[in-house]
Amino acid sequence: MKRDDYVPTGLADAHAAAAGGDAWTLVFVRSLDHPPAVVWAALTEPAELDEWAPFRADRNLAATGPATLTMIDGADEVPLRATVIRADEPTMLEYTWGDDVLQWELAATAVGTRLTLRHTTAQRSSVPMAAAGWHLCLDVMALSLDGQPIGAIRGREALDFGWQQLRDAYADRLGVAADG
Repeated sequence: MKRDDYVPTGLADAHAAAAGGDAWTLVFVRSLDHPPAVVWAALTEPAELDEWAPFRADRNLAATGPATLTMIDGADEVPLRATVIRADEPTMLEYTWGDDVLQWELAATAVGTRLTLRHTTAQRSSVPMAAAGWHLCLDVMALSLDGQPIGAIRGREALDFGWQQLRDAYADRLGVAADG
């Protein structure tokens, strides 16, 4: 597939849950046709993350401890502190990313992996935006794992690939007003 031919897949299984105080957690579920070990590598190895993630990792995320995850938006780069809290290969990866917490749970299925992302953020209004961003990222991850890499879709470029429509659709599905 050519990058210009990419069209986002249908909405994922997603919901939002209160996480205490003003924090909310996006729960985003995606099925992938690859075993957990392959998906684990995509979630932890810097070269693989660079193919699909909204950030560049300064190290392999398969071990606990500090890291830097640098958000990329065209030529702009913003390094954010991260700490890998839990790395139970190949079933659970949890880390902070700036003020957010991301928890990736991998469960083997008959045909691959059920990937569940729990992204906890400080504001409920951020949940539809996160859902749209992760939707695009995980579409690109799936293509990369399928041997059809199109390159990461990051930052403002996401607007060219349906981010705003995804944000609005997830806002509707999650019952959360779209912000921004």
